[in-house]
Amino acid sequence: MNLDTATLANIAIAASAVVALVFGIFQVLAAVRDRRERLTIEIVRTLQTREFAELAMDLRNHPPPTSGREWLALPEAARLTHVQFLQSMEMLGLLVYDGTIDLQLVERTLGSYVVTTWQKFRPSIMDLRKFYPDPYLSEYYQYLAERIEALMQQHPREPAYKPAH
Repeated sequence: MNLDTATLANIAIAASAVVALVFGIFQVLAAVRDRRERLTIEIVRTLQTREFAELAMDLRNHPPPTSGREWLALPEAARLTHVQFLQSMEMLGLLVYDGTIDLQLVERTLGSYVVTTWQKFRPSIMDLRKFYPDPYLSEYYQYLAERIEALMQQHPREPAYKPAH
């Protein structure tokens, strides 16, 4: 069976189109992965600032209140510090929820810190949700803490400094 020149040309054009399409798809996937990695690195950097460290130290020295009433009785400066911390955790939780950044990376960088701080804030947040009422108050922070806690329980990992088995 003889293929004429036009048929061969059509096959070559079709093959070129398929190769270009596959190459294009791989380029788009690589760009999406690169964008996600850069955003993740930027988010991690924002959590490594002096300002965030000061928030963390302030939380250690002045734990959050255990009720909405105690929360409202705090001096404004203390409430602002707590709100700023809550907003940071809320945004981090939202980015994980949306799939913008990876839960496992957050677990590896902040891990139990997210869980323990949520446990400290939980009583007052739950009370404030009823007080305002606002069922969405710190919802993504709670989501993040619960996911990290589950991940740490279901897939515990050795610290990086310990030798592999």
